Amino acid sequence: MAARVHLRTFTRIGFAARGLLYIIIAWLIFRTGRSEDLQGALEYLAQGSGELMMIAVTAGFIAYGIWRLCDAAFNVENHPDSGKGKRQRLGAAGSGIVYLLLAFQGIRLIRGAGPGDSGDATQENARTALSLPGGEIMIVIAGVTLVIIGGYQLIKAARASFLDHLEPHIGSQPWAKWTGRFGYAARGVVFIISGAFLCQAGLEAEADEAGGLESALAWLDSPWDMAAAFGLLAFGLYSLVEARFRVLHHVPIERLADGAGVHRI
Repeated sequence: MAARVHLRTFTRIGFAARGLLYIIIAWLIFRTGRSEDLQGALEYLAQGSGELMMIAVTAGFIAYGIWRLCDAAFNVENHPDSGKGKRQRLGAAGSGIVYLLLAFQGIRLIRGAGPGDSGDATQENARTALSLPGGEIMIVIAGVTLVIIGGYQLIKAARASFLDHLEPHIGSQPWAKWTGRFGYAARGVVFIISGAFLCQAGLEAEADEAGGLESALAWLDSPWDMAAAFGLLAFGLYSLVEARFRVLHHVPIERLADGAGVHRI
């Protein structure tokens, strides 16, 4: 029971940390016109915050990543037993991996390893893929997947289905609906642009054409870059709302322990 409570508590910290990074991304655009991805925002946070803050953020991302992977494996969020539900669980797995990688970067920063490679990580990954047999196809598939995810974010924005995960007294508030709508819409557009960059990189077998969130934001001209920044700020604020008011279902800690070979004495 205690393990469940701790995991849920740190998962909420993970939602808050996710929101903080998106707020930093938006703030950098507003203040300096500088575009960053989540890793860049994490590195910026490490430069201006103390060790305790980084430890809390990293612990939150670890818990958030585990919670997402548990959702994928054990259907914690009660997704329907259909193609849609399977896609949602697959998306949860991808999200879990992304935030566990962010947690790993957070650990490096806490240990004083400094920021990672200053180059575009998406382009580096594309170069690695292109060096493999069928790499062009893999990049195109990744790009199409990201476009689909972006489209799903836009659908969530239109339907406001994200409110289903909030406590009812908050989910019924208009400010929660519109904050989430602006946030998910901006996130969806950025994902679609990033996916298009990946598709182009794969079709042309040119890694320099690839780009992630940072490149997508840099590609947008004024005033669309500001509109995207406002949207990502809204997503960051909505993540803070989720940190407090999202309904978190129990994660089967006992099944995880049994799977890892941990037995009670």
